[in-house]
Amino acid sequence: MARTPSMQPTDGELEILNVLWDAGPVDLGTVRAALQSKRAVASTTVATMLKLMLDKGLVERADGPKGYLWSARVSRKSARSGLVGKLLDLAFDGSAQGLVAHMLEAGKLSPRDRDEIRRLLDEKSEKPRSKKREADA
Repeated sequence: MARTPSMQPTDGELEILNVLWDAGPVDLGTVRAALQSKRAVASTTVATMLKLMLDKGLVERADGPKGYLWSARVSRKSARSGLVGKLLDLAFDGSAQGLVAHMLEAGKLSPRDRDEIRRLLDEKSEKPRSKKREADA
């Protein structure tokens, strides 16, 4: 039985998506050059990956002056949500608290990161209160 393609990008597909999110619609050569700066990769490999990503609905292509122009069809936010959700489920039994605790214990959060997380938590905890206050008024 053939496997159905996953809508979740692979590591290699995510590398390509990052190029497309950062650079906008670009040709194959631009994608390859961006990947080449990190590791050796053949144009045929990039072309094959882009075709597979097109079939999965991760990218789209349009006719350009010298071939196709490729762009991301999924947003960075959407891809991140799926990847983080998968990570939470597989590695932390769905516990966001477990992930944050791990990041803290592993020393992966800088003081700036911690401050930003505190700010986001404060912001989120203030919103429900203000809605309740409006309802009480």
